Amino acid sequence: MKRVYLAGPFFDDEQIDRIERLEKALTDNKTVADFFSPRTEVHDEFEFGSKEWAAAIYKGDKEHLDPAEVVVAVIDYDNDYVDPGTAWEIGYSEAMNKPVILVKEKEGAINLMISAPAHAVVTDVADIANYDFDKLPANEWTGKTF
Repeated sequence: MKRVYLAGPFFDDEQIDRIERLEKALTDNKTVADFFSPRTEVHDEFEFGSKEWAAAIYKGDKEHLDPAEVVVAVIDYDNDYVDPGTAWEIGYSEAMNKPVILVKEKEGAINLMISAPAHAVVTDVADIANYDFDKLPANEWTGKTF
């Protein structure tokens, strides 16, 4: 069973719905020991957007990303572009040799710096509930790349 870090944007209703569906899929997955979703860490003790808030969010996310064994990253954001924070989490994970499972439900291309190092690409959140995080089956992105 694996520890999973869930990266992805949660800035509007559509994005929040996708993250919540992923949280449920990870909860239901028998090969996931536990997972962390940054959406759940808000740090209300600091003013939103303040330097203290930003430092606390960054520190908390990194403290959960470091021990994670696998990263699930939602790359649906703005057309073909990835949320900058999620892109950082993907790059950091790649540098730490952690497998990254991309989740892309929307049509469109993926930047080669995201698609090339991806361990696997899932196009339906529901598939995460049955993904074998112990065996980590791999696949490549077969869609358009830029």
